[in-house]
Amino acid sequence: MKSNLLLLAAFTGFLAAEEPRHVSGIYPALAMFNNEGECGTGAVVPWANRLWVITYGPHLPFGSSDKLYEITSDLKQIVRPESVGGTPANRMIHPESQQLFIGPYVIGSDRAVRVIPPKKMPGRLTGNARHLIDPAGKIYYATMEEGLYEVDVKSLAVTSLIRDGNPLKKGFQVTTPLTKLESQLPGYHGKGLYSTQGRLIYANNGDRDKRVLTDPTTPSGALGEWRKPGDDWQLVRRNQFTEVTGPGGIQGSAADAPAWGIGWDAKSLILMLLDGGKWQSFRLPKVSHSYDGAHGWNTEWPRIRDIGEDDLLMTMHGAFWRFPRTFSAANTNGIRVRSAYMKVIGDFSRWNDRLVFGCDDSAKSEFLNKRKVKGGIDSVGQSQSNLWFTSPETPNKLGPAHASGAVWLHESVKAGDVSDPFLVAGWKHRSLWRIDHTAGTAKREDISGDSEWLTVKADQDGKDVSMIITLTNGDSRGTQADAIFDGVARVGDDKVQTGIFRARGENKRTLSLAADAGYYELDAALNLQRVEDTKAEQFVKTKVAIPQQVITLDEASVLVVDDRGRRWRLPRASPDLDAATNAGELRICREVATERDMLSACGTFFELPAENADGFAKIRPIASHNLRVTDFGGYRGMLLMSGIKPDAPASEHILRSADGKAALWAGAIDDLWKLGKPRGVGGPWKNTKVKAGQPSDPYLMWGYDKRTLTLSMDDAQALNLKVELDLTGTGLWVTYKEAKLKAGAQLSMEFEPAVQARWLRVTADAACTATAQLKYE
Repeated sequence: MKSNLLLLAAFTGFLAAEEPRHVSGIYPALAMFNNEGECGTGAVVPWANRLWVITYGPHLPFGSSDKLYEITSDLKQIVRPESVGGTPANRMIHPESQQLFIGPYVIGSDRAVRVIPPKKMPGRLTGNARHLIDPAGKIYYATMEEGLYEVDVKSLAVTSLIRDGNPLKKGFQVTTPLTKLESQLPGYHGKGLYSTQGRLIYANNGDRDKRVLTDPTTPSGALGEWRKPGDDWQLVRRNQFTEVTGPGGIQGSAADAPAWGIGWDAKSLILMLLDGGKWQSFRLPKVSHSYDGAHGWNTEWPRIRDIGEDDLLMTMHGAFWRFPRTFSAANTNGIRVRSAYMKVIGDFSRWNDRLVFGCDDSAKSEFLNKRKVKGGIDSVGQSQSNLWFTSPETPNKLGPAHASGAVWLHESVKAGDVSDPFLVAGWKHRSLWRIDHTAGTAKREDISGDSEWLTVKADQDGKDVSMIITLTNGDSRGTQADAIFDGVARVGDDKVQTGIFRARGENKRTLSLAADAGYYELDAALNLQRVEDTKAEQFVKTKVAIPQQVITLDEASVLVVDDRGRRWRLPRASPDLDAATNAGELRICREVATERDMLSACGTFFELPAENADGFAKIRPIASHNLRVTDFGGYRGMLLMSGIKPDAPASEHILRSADGKAALWAGAIDDLWKLGKPRGVGGPWKNTKVKAGQPSDPYLMWGYDKRTLTLSMDDAQALNLKVELDLTGTGLWVTYKEAKLKAGAQLSMEFEPAVQARWLRVTADAACTATAQLKYE
């Protein structure tokens, strides 16, 4: 153990001589905290040789404990004393006055900070835009509750144009005369603001309908326009929208430049284009469904931003996208998916030679994200988030972007109806499913050719029609874990250093680890120290104890019954983890980013959306492995895991205690893609007594590569089997294949790459004892 301690000392000394300690591009010392239920990053902007960052708490229109941060070139964090907090996510550089407007702060080129306090401009500030009449002298602010202000860039005098929708709290004095005009625009939870072509464009992505808390298909959100004082927002489209921007980005565009708005509905992403005064709509597929909540809370500020390349970078629904700055009615080519990610990103920018992503990492309030499979464990003790520094190439290198969407979904169409254009360029394996639910027919066809967009035309009337599109490039990853995971214990290791942990509260800003050898705390410098604190140790053991028997492992596969009683089956990648799982030694599920859960089951990590975003129905596998991970969770923007080899030396990713008796793995959540492609074995049946005509449980198919289904039965009579696919995760089942299985025979079918679906199930037309097993390689 002495050699390990020497390695730790040498490693720490090396870092001290170079730059602040970091792990996978995350600098723990730059973590940001508040005293609220959430601490998200609202904006990240390079300005005046500094990086400026603001955080926000949830629904705090009159100020909060959140701060304005100034980051120096040598990565020192300065908490600005002018901070007033709130729920801000607005930012704009005003070229004429050489000022950065970020949250309620106005920062000059000399880094002097002025403040527009909540008493002068109440509301949750969500967007800035150039003024329509006096762009050199004034700027617009919009709030999340449809409020609109006009601000003089020199005096910071505020004019109320549309009243913010938050009732003033008792005793709060506002110094600015507030207009009586209250917006009637549908929805709330505003996101984007931009001006061009003689109008302001505003987006929101929520609704006050109580159904949004449970049903992601509830109508919600709006895209609106405004032209002059005295007007209210005018509805453009009733869907959930987030970013609104144009070629000029954070500095604003020319007066006649195109504008883009990105949003979504139950079918797909929606891209709106305003060019020449006319709106056009396009559709893009979804990569992750963790953002689908109809309340809008799951979607923290997707952006389209300049990162110093020919094309812009767009973040939307868990994917990085290449977005041409020339996108217009005359040029709709060039949008391409880059890769999938898991971080919750509030804003990003290029700073010097790196990308900087401001994240929403760990919220004390899990909001609506409670579920049985997590047990009744406590969340983090204090809300916190951090910045994530990456190379400019990182958006190309993370997870495979399997994607899907629809142009029509259970809709009535007339012969000759034409769908919105749907992006299909950039994927190798592309399918269109034509489904007539009334007639009970479904047909898959390959999408061929080299066109950018697919437009579907109805060839006949239909009362209940769906057109579903699935897209994939396969998965080029191997099955060997990257070397960064070398220190994590493997299945079958005799000795493992384990423990459970939780980020502490009480503004201590440390992490509690209840390890085999005792109680330890981890600090901002990543020092893991033994501490004698029986009360804190017992708190961790009680509040984040690993729940027992929250999933079932049977002969067929992993069975999960969700909070609505729905049954789902998942593959096993490492059957040797069954014993430790059944014994309650391994964490199964935990929130690892705000309103995002990670499920760890039998050797696979899965991204698990919140129940209000349809939960298990939209789960996606991230990576499979043979690691014996005891616990996992977040701290200062990092992902931590316990279950470490006792002889693993200290390194960037192995945080070892000074006494050598405790250790944690540290990295970024998106390091998990480096574990290797998802794989596994299992199915809905294995020697299962099957009833005639009763479909099996759904078995996960989405996100896996080489897939082979084997069917067999032990009965003496032949029977017919039907294999069905759920294309959307919502119970939209289509028949893939029907086959006759002879007594004692075995039937195998390999799915071609273009056949993609969320779930698979099998039905027999006679009672039998049957096996339906899939192998994912």
